[in-house]
Amino acid sequence: MGRARGKNIMTGGNDERESTLNQLLTEMDGFGTNSGVIILAATNRADVLDSALLRAGRFDRQIHVELPDLQERKEIFGVHLRPLKLDASLDIDFLAKQTPGFSGADIANVCNEAALIAARNNHKKVGKQDFMDAVDRIVGGLERKTKIMTEEEKRSIAFHEAGHATISWMLRWANPLVKVTIVPRGMALGAAWYLPEERQLTNEEHILDELCSLLGGRAAEQLFLQQTSTGALNDLERATKQAYAMVAYYGMSDQLKDVSFYDSTGRYEYGFTKPYSEKTAEIIDKESARIISEQMQRARQILKDNEEGHHALANLLIEREVITHEDVERILGPRPWKSRGDEIMEANAAANAAENAAKSKRRTTKKKENTENKPVNS
Repeated sequence: MGRARGKNIMTGGNDERESTLNQLLTEMDGFGTNSGVIILAATNRADVLDSALLRAGRFDRQIHVELPDLQERKEIFGVHLRPLKLDASLDIDFLAKQTPGFSGADIANVCNEAALIAARNNHKKVGKQDFMDAVDRIVGGLERKTKIMTEEEKRSIAFHEAGHATISWMLRWANPLVKVTIVPRGMALGAAWYLPEERQLTNEEHILDELCSLLGGRAAEQLFLQQTSTGALNDLERATKQAYAMVAYYGMSDQLKDVSFYDSTGRYEYGFTKPYSEKTAEIIDKESARIISEQMQRARQILKDNEEGHHALANLLIEREVITHEDVERILGPRPWKSRGDEIMEANAAANAAENAAKSKRRTTKKKENTENKPVNS
């Protein structure tokens, strides 16, 4: 109802929604300063709201409620884990890092699902594996172990997923790997789980590493199987959108430096014209294709350099269907870089330790002062 008026050029400006919005704006102007009325509203699309709604005297106080970050998710888990009987080895820090982008309701759902999985498996306590299975089910969907695949299909999927795993392991700014599986789940025939780095700022090097990792599956198919399959559809879609965003939005290209055609107001959502010429559109297409081509060549070179490790991962996947972070580390060696999530956790732990030490010092000082001021009986 609060969408900017005049945006729907198909129906014009006399539709029922716009009339309701006009009436709402009129009524909101009628409140006096002492009426004691506060109006609250919420939206997920603040960019398309009518500007009249946000003027002084109307919705002129805005609070941005974002998804919880790493430390906030840890605290939310602390709330929802209280009623559960937990295994002593369960690490809440790991759960918080395992659920990037989850809202409070999502975290509550994970805890509930983990408890159900533990109950189905007759576990006395809810453990780490129960939570891992719960996250996998929520993110990827139900396992379809009854789906029959030929050995050739299984080998193709294993090489594809091992390509993602190898490249993400070898690139510093790619997301750290958690688990790879070739068990069909939801609509996917195979999947790789990562711990996304929740960065406040993303630079060009970060995006290029993620692009290279996305193209790793297709590169492995071309390099080692001499074929291409439809299994790379989602990877190619995400890589293409990311490349176009680099050129058209972030100004990260050689031909269109420091230029952005991003519309933060949402005013051109139904427009039929682009904010740039046809010649510029051709440059955007060529630059995006160049970026993808360069990262594909980079992915192929990384796979060539680590061919033995990639084949070991693929064969292990075919044998066990699921491999974890520990298996990849054993085959490819430990990553020399520390993840941003670990750095944040260490910084928070140090800050909490310093705060507790300061509180303890204040209590000691106060206790000492009370002892010194206490009257002595003669």
